[in-house]
Amino acid sequence: MKGELPQEAQQIFAAAFKAAQSDGMSEEGARQIAWNSVKNQYEEGSDRKWHAKGEVTAQHHKAVTSGGN
Repeated sequence: MKGELPQEAQQIFAAAFKAAQSDGMSEEGARQIAWNSVKNQYEEGSDRKWHAKGEVTAQHHKAVTSGGN
């Protein structure tokens, strides 16, 4: 794995991997499904640590632009 996954992300990976394999998917396909499941909820920061999406970190201070009414 790239950076170390938080415990919850590891659980997501394991559950998705197991479910994909029980559906008859190959190990490589199950691994891709599992990573996609993790990446739906987590992202790897520039610090090489995985953070839940929406979690406030030093790397994520982007301006939000709102359209007019």
